Amino acid sequence: MFYVQQPTGTKEAQYTSMSKQLKSLLEDERDWLANLSNTASFLAHMLHEINWVGFYLMKQNELVLGPFMGKPACVRIAVGKGVCGTAVAEQRTQVVEDVHQFPGHIACDADSRSEIVIPLIVNDKVIGVLDIDSPVLRRFEALDKEYLEQLAAILIESTDWEPIL
Repeated sequence: MFYVQQPTGTKEAQYTSMSKQLKSLLEDERDWLANLSNTASFLAHMLHEINWVGFYLMKQNELVLGPFMGKPACVRIAVGKGVCGTAVAEQRTQVVEDVHQFPGHIACDADSRSEIVIPLIVNDKVIGVLDIDSPVLRRFEALDKEYLEQLAAILIESTDWEPIL
């Protein structure tokens, strides 16, 4: 059984603790679906001031909803559309301080005010994104981006992606 320990201290200390815990959570499992599901749950329980966390996976040149924690969400997102589609098109993390100011934002949850989307890149190919929404404006900053990208890298390294490549 995995025990989630709520991190304390500075934001850096909290993310360092989360990195260690995520490695431990994923160390004995390589299945992509199990790891996405547990990572979504883990992040939902560890991060403060968020209302949605989950994954969209590339399928036939569009993003399709994967494992998540939060309210029901948009099922399909075109590449280049919204924050998630832009992260795929540009192959870089998108940090949006105010989603209402993002051109073409797709409002899946009206409570969301800020968002971070990290592309999941395996073998130089975007296979999906990690999407995290917050009801707080400017919730995500450079430090969040740095550490959430590290957590995404832990997930990528710990998972067998062959079945969905």
